[in-house]
Amino acid sequence: MTPAPGAAADSPATSAAPPSDEVREAVLAAARRARVAARSLATATRATKDAALRTMADALVLAADEIVAANADDLARGRANGTSPGLLDRLALTPERIGAIADALRELAALPDPVGEIVRGSTLPNGLQLVQRRVPMGVVGMIYEARPNVTVDAAGLALKSGNAVILRGGAAAARSNEVIVSVLSRALVEAGLPADAVQSIDAYGRPGAVALMHARGLVDLLVPRGGADLIQTVVRESTVPVVETGVGNCHVYVDASAEVPMALAILMNSKTQRVGVCNAAETLLVHREAADGFLPGALTALAGAGVVIHGDERTRALAPDGIDVIPATDVDWATEYLALEIAVRVVDDLDAAVEHIRTWSSGHTEAIVTQDLRASEQFIAGLDSAAIMVNASTRFTDGGQFGLGAEIGISTQKLHARGPMGLTELTTTTWIVHGQGHVRD
Repeated sequence: MTPAPGAAADSPATSAAPPSDEVREAVLAAARRARVAARSLATATRATKDAALRTMADALVLAADEIVAANADDLARGRANGTSPGLLDRLALTPERIGAIADALRELAALPDPVGEIVRGSTLPNGLQLVQRRVPMGVVGMIYEARPNVTVDAAGLALKSGNAVILRGGAAAARSNEVIVSVLSRALVEAGLPADAVQSIDAYGRPGAVALMHARGLVDLLVPRGGADLIQTVVRESTVPVVETGVGNCHVYVDASAEVPMALAILMNSKTQRVGVCNAAETLLVHREAADGFLPGALTALAGAGVVIHGDERTRALAPDGIDVIPATDVDWATEYLALEIAVRVVDDLDAAVEHIRTWSSGHTEAIVTQDLRASEQFIAGLDSAAIMVNASTRFTDGGQFGLGAEIGISTQKLHARGPMGLTELTTTTWIVHGQGHVRD
């Protein structure tokens, strides 16, 4: 997978030097404090946690001017460093976005508490009574890039699921995250919970991220969220268990039976509604029998929206006069653009579309537009991605859109959690066994 064009100049984890003893001890000390805080959160009632979430939401809104001012510093530095428009969009905060982030915390407060949920239970023939119950992970670490909203999402999800969280958000959003974490910590104390439930180690830079990756035994789960380089570095270097998230080389496939207006609406929403996000479409595949009726209008609409088009030979042949289509290469099929760019290919049939996706997809989200139920079932059965959309935009792969509240990331691996990671995915389970003096023969 090639890195996305315009990747952040300072990913929080990549190309990091080993931490000094001073940095390592500072991060481990933060992790120890987080473990103490996690014990308080694990026994906190739902009412206490929900009240804290609402207090955090109110505090963010009250501090909106301070947060926006700090964010302006980050944006100015990003523009000076040549950060891509897509990443600047991810970084940007406005009063409206802060209001939406606060609303997400309030929505979390309204969701059921996963802690204590009974997953299953039974009574064995020997009379032992078994119950499997959800419990918090403990301490969750987050390493992410240029996304100050993730700071709030991670804090809220961790709190509701009874976990403490340690955040490393990268230099691109350093000022924004500093202010946000300060606001959230004060709100936690106001709500009667430990400030150490939400901590940032941004002050320790990339070496701090490495120390977090090596804090096995103190940190229970590490979630990287960002570009391919960041995620693979964390997966490769971490001794803490990792859930891979986020790289989104997502596809929209227009089948032979697709209705053109529906297909066009889904394509444009998937590609242009917000480009700097992992669930935006990066490749369009079109069945050859649909190409003549769909592609000329689709290419015109894409170009009219400012999208740079990379296409195969058959796509270029169908481009209307005045629509420039750059010859596509394997690099384009592999790229998560995170920008107003798309790769387009005409395929012979559904099998060819599935083969293309299985070859180049990052396993995030794929969409089919079709009126043929058999084709949709074949598409679903043939792919191995975390989310598959039938006649719907790729942009729906999102914790909030799925009714999970905020998300800590989109898991593209298969262990423990897959797809949007909400509250349940931040818990594990404990087996509780009740006996009456039972001993094993």
